[in-house]
Amino acid sequence: MTATKARNVLGEELQVCSNSPTTGFYRNGCCDTGAGDFGAHVVCAQVTEAFLEYTKQQGNDLSTPVPMFDFPGLKPGDRWCLCASRWQEALEAGVAPPVVLEATHASAMEYVALEDLKRYALPSS
Repeated sequence: MTATKARNVLGEELQVCSNSPTTGFYRNGCCDTGAGDFGAHVVCAQVTEAFLEYTKQQGNDLSTPVPMFDFPGLKPGDRWCLCASRWQEALEAGVAPPVVLEATHASAMEYVALEDLKRYALPSS
């Protein structure tokens, strides 16, 4: 399912990352980005327990629901648009979660090497 005309890291149309839970800076299911997205939420990742624990230790608890921001809290296996810089930090710490290349925005390559993303890529669906 294609949601936007944006491009992914493979040069194709950006695909939906997740609608359950609904992710993306714009909460449209896609890892779209724009001028207001200072965190560059462009890497579509399937979060793992190790990554969730790591990011919590870094001060960004993605496991706990925050209803006032319509945030359900994530559990291992959920797909979520991560900040490219946090994914890179997790890579360096040895806890990078797998990624969905078709749903990762092309701008991720400004922060992360395509080769690294490919090494952590989930099989195409």
